[in-house]
Amino acid sequence: MSETKGLTRQQMADRMALEFQDGWIVNLGVGIPTMCSNTDTGDRDFTYHSENGVIGYGGVASPEEEDLLLVNAGGQNVTLKPGASVVHHADSFAIIRGGHIDVTVMGAYQVSMTGDFANWKLKGQKGGGIGGAMDLAACAKRVFIILEHVTRAGGPRLVTACDLPVTARGVVKLVSTNYGLFEPTGDGFLLREIAPGLTVDEIRATTGGKLTVADGLKTVQLSR
Repeated sequence: MSETKGLTRQQMADRMALEFQDGWIVNLGVGIPTMCSNTDTGDRDFTYHSENGVIGYGGVASPEEEDLLLVNAGGQNVTLKPGASVVHHADSFAIIRGGHIDVTVMGAYQVSMTGDFANWKLKGQKGGGIGGAMDLAACAKRVFIILEHVTRAGGPRLVTACDLPVTARGVVKLVSTNYGLFEPTGDGFLLREIAPGLTVDEIRATTGGKLTVADGLKTVQLSR
């Protein structure tokens, strides 16, 4: 499969950001999910939340905009939107545990066809901690995942069942990969949108579990 096929990481984030609705509080996790804050969201207005206490931040800061004291969950310097707040870590988690997060977007190593996901420990890895992902998976109204479709070795990340330590079970509603947009259905994955340059057969060959295709399958939408 050509390396030029599929979506870039920013495009994966852009597609997921199209799902955010006006007025939502959106938590962005470490890795590709942080790129959602760079997406042009038009006239939609929502609040980006970070576990470290930055509430209402904007895009990743350019070198001219950087404030070394303002970082997102991934440690990247970010800008602040009008009305933003910087709060205590405990207050940030009170927002999470109080059920106020409309959607959390996280990275993962694996997502299963029943909506389980694993994102905190690899096989053979010593130590590690599940961290805030546990709180977010339990308390957010929706869990979306962004990840590369295959591992570096070419194995599937969308799998029949996770064989890594699971973060939470049955919570993932939507998955954005460089190959398309997918929905765990319980007995497989529904391909809702396909990335440019790929075929359904190519995606099926690199997806664990059953793959079904949405009626009137569309190319991935990157703008409204």
